[in-house]
Amino acid sequence: MHYIVIGGSGFVGVYTIRAILDSLQGKVLCLDLHKSKDLPDEVEFVQCDIAKGCSVEFAPEDIVIHLAARAYAPKPPTRDLERYFREVNVCGTHNVIEAMLARGCKNLIYFSTDMVYGKPQYLPVDSLHQRKPFGWYGRSKVEAENLIFAARERGLNATIFRPRIIVGAGRYGILTKLFSLVRYSLPVPMIGNGKNCYQMISVRDCARAIVCAIAKGIPNAELNLGSHNPPNIQTLLHALITHAHSRSILVPTYARGIKALLAVLESLGAPLMYREQYMIADEQYIVDIEQTMNLLGWQPLESDSDMLLEAYEEYMRYLKS
Repeated sequence: MHYIVIGGSGFVGVYTIRAILDSLQGKVLCLDLHKSKDLPDEVEFVQCDIAKGCSVEFAPEDIVIHLAARAYAPKPPTRDLERYFREVNVCGTHNVIEAMLARGCKNLIYFSTDMVYGKPQYLPVDSLHQRKPFGWYGRSKVEAENLIFAARERGLNATIFRPRIIVGAGRYGILTKLFSLVRYSLPVPMIGNGKNCYQMISVRDCARAIVCAIAKGIPNAELNLGSHNPPNIQTLLHALITHAHSRSILVPTYARGIKALLAVLESLGAPLMYREQYMIADEQYIVDIEQTMNLLGWQPLESDSDMLLEAYEEYMRYLKS
């Protein structure tokens, strides 16, 4: 039996592979376009572009962890975002599912996104919340989830995770802009007044959730991943500024005006943020993790502040290396 991690060279993939090796018995295969230097030596690497097909000889007892995706990091092209996201997120997922079922392999863990929900209609956002994303990334993930829903009718056993923004050492994404401002003691503009909560999830807690799902037999369920009791944005950013010994100040803004400006920049092909990011930046946004905790016996161990400060320290070490 193999644990086959598709997208295993990526940020979440490397942490997941380490968690599997530490907690479970069995061989691990990493499928990806390129081999990460951070992969453990005992992991077998297979080069694979799921957008073009998936010719892996899956075995019925194998467990597939599908983490491969196109997202907003690295920066996507300014044109034809629908095609860009669908090539991997939809077509690639279709290829993986078909290759699995053709070989009798029916155990899948899939990483989707909380962006499938769009604007929160109630809080906390549970897995039954409507799926109405703002942009092509979220829409591509909805399509991929729909493929999995249909494949369940053909015998696929699949756990779908919907994580909030994933944070940890080694990945910065949209946080790079924030960290740069704090580093140089520049003003930090917020979208809105910063009194809303913007929940995150540690990459290590994501990897642990995957291990827990495997241990529980991969439940057929859609499960949110997020932190416990996230602080509001003002509190979180003040903690970062203090930790960094920075003189940055937080600048509240008129959210509607800032969003309009960001929309114009995006339409001109010079986005500072993407619609799926800025449209919820001033929203109170907390996902319900009770179902995940109850079903998997999992709980997040890292706070939003801890994971943000760790990411900042790693960012500073990277700049000095």
